[in-house]
Amino acid sequence: GLAGGSGEGLRALCGRSGWGVGVASRRSPGQPAPPEAPRPAAPARCLWQPGRWRGLAPRRGRGRGRGRVQGAGCGRARARARGGPVWPGLAWPWRHGRRGGGSGILYDRPGQVGKDSFGNDYVENLKKNGISTAFVGQTTDAATGTASIVVNSEGQNVIVIVPGANLLLNCEDLKRAADVICKAKVVVCQLEITPAVSLEALKMAHASGVKTLFNPAPALADLDPQFYTYSDIFCCNETEAEILTGIPVGNLEDAQKVGRMLLERGCKLVIVTLGAEGCMMISVEEPIPKHVPAGKVRAVDTTGAGDSFVGALAFYLAYYPKLPMEEMIRKSNCVASVSVQASGTQSSYPYRKDLPRDLF
Repeated sequence: GLAGGSGEGLRALCGRSGWGVGVASRRSPGQPAPPEAPRPAAPARCLWQPGRWRGLAPRRGRGRGRGRVQGAGCGRARARARGGPVWPGLAWPWRHGRRGGGSGILYDRPGQVGKDSFGNDYVENLKKNGISTAFVGQTTDAATGTASIVVNSEGQNVIVIVPGANLLLNCEDLKRAADVICKAKVVVCQLEITPAVSLEALKMAHASGVKTLFNPAPALADLDPQFYTYSDIFCCNETEAEILTGIPVGNLEDAQKVGRMLLERGCKLVIVTLGAEGCMMISVEEPIPKHVPAGKVRAVDTTGAGDSFVGALAFYLAYYPKLPMEEMIRKSNCVASVSVQASGTQSSYPYRKDLPRDLF
C-alpha cells in the first residue's frame, strides 16, 4: 500500500472478504446421477491460526500481481462451529475485502485481481473511492483473491483465505511501480502476498527514505529477520505477536514483553494492537512501554478492525507527520472503534466527512 497523493476522501480501511463457490453438473430429468468419482487429492494446504484459516491455492502458470486485493463474503452465525455439525447462518452479504484492499481504500496502492466479475467489480469500487488503479492489473492465470468470514453474535470472526491472484506478484512488477513506491510518503506491507515480494518493497522504500509500516499478517513463525530491520513501524496484533515470539498475549504486560523482544530483533518502533484494550507502543527512542487505550464501544463486527487501524495510521503518518506517535495511535484507535460498530469490512469504514473534526 502506498500512502500519498491527493486522497481527499478518507475511508479508514477495508476488511477481508470472501465467497463460496459450488459447481453442479447438468443432467436430463430422470437421468440417474453418475457414480461418485474418487475424491481428488487436496489442491491446497490450509494453515490455521486462532480466528483465521488460510487456504493456499496452487499457482496456475506464471502470473503478475502488485499487491493483495480481495473481495469478501461475511456470514453471521450465533456460535463458532466445531468440526461436524452444520450451523444455521443469519446472513451472507458480499462485500469488498480487507487487508491490502482495505488499506487501499485509504491510499493509492499497486494491486492485482483476476480477470473475472469479482475483479471487475473490485476495480470499479477502487475508482469509486478515488483510488488510482494505474498499477492494478487483471490476470487470467488466477481468480480474484477471496476470503470467507463467519462472525458470531459477539462480533468475533473466523476467516478462510484463498489468495488467488495475490500470490502472482513478483519483483518485476515492483520494478515497474518503482517510481511510485520511491516517491510515496508511506509504504505499507503485509504477508498476504509472497513474503519475499513484500520484503523487496520495504527495501525499495527504505533505500529512498520512504517511511515503512509493516503488518505481519498472517504471521509466520519463521519470518525473515530482515522484516524487523526494514520496518520503521512494526504493527502486530496479539495472535501475530504470539506466533512471532512464542509469548501468549493475554494482557498489557505480555504485550510489553513482546515489544521488548521485537526491539531486540531490530525493530525501531513496535505497536501491539490489543482489540478493545487499545494498543501498546515501545520504541528504541522511548524504551519505556506506553499503553494507548481505546474508547469503549459496542462491537458488532470486529472483522477488519486491525486493517482499519493500520490504514488510519498510514494516513496520519503521510498527512500529519509532525503529530507525536502516541497521538497518531490514539486517533487511529478512534477510527478503528468506529469500524467495529457496523457489519462488514470496507463497508464499515467511515469517510473523513463522517468522522469527528478533532481527528484532523
